[in-house]
Amino acid sequence: MSSIVGAIGRKPAPAAHPIHELISERWSPRAFADRPVEAEKLHSLFEAARWAASTSNLQPWNFIFATREHPEEYARILETLNENNAKWAQAAPVLVVPVAKLYDFAGREQNSLYDLGMAVGNLVIQAVSLGLVTHQMGGFDTNKAHELLNIPEGYVPVSVIALGYPGSPDSLHPVLRERELAPRSRKSLDEFVFEGQWRQAAPDANV
Repeated sequence: MSSIVGAIGRKPAPAAHPIHELISERWSPRAFADRPVEAEKLHSLFEAARWAASTSNLQPWNFIFATREHPEEYARILETLNENNAKWAQAAPVLVVPVAKLYDFAGREQNSLYDLGMAVGNLVIQAVSLGLVTHQMGGFDTNKAHELLNIPEGYVPVSVIALGYPGSPDSLHPVLRERELAPRSRKSLDEFVFEGQWRQAAPDANV
């Protein structure tokens, strides 16, 4: 199993109902190949994010990225990660910080976290289509991100995304390798999909 996952980087979702192949193939590995991501592919990722839906078309998102070809810039983003994430994420050829703009031009609070999530969703699905993998991390220091990346007030970094080509799980610490190879799982639909009112499960949702 290790050689199969490591060789092709695939771990398709065992979906209960039909879903698009790109969604099925999206997962969050920690093993990355020692291979740079082409500039044209990075452009395509951000172009996909650009065309996400947003409230009133305000597009309240920004992305800061760095590649290992630019070590000083890369190190600044890497420094924002907690120790456990930094240990494996430093192998990723690209690190991306999605940033939400909290207020509109009139100073009113925006639905920016939802909208940024839509943009990131586009980005990670586009990554799958290009043979890339992503791993989104909430384990980072937002204060450090503000300081090291010169993020102004009114903007909030919400995650750090490790991005690149899939690598071999054998490159990981044994504990992480075991998690890498573990079966994927999700809650069943009746646990979070309700029809008509809260906690009223949709009939036959899991059939």
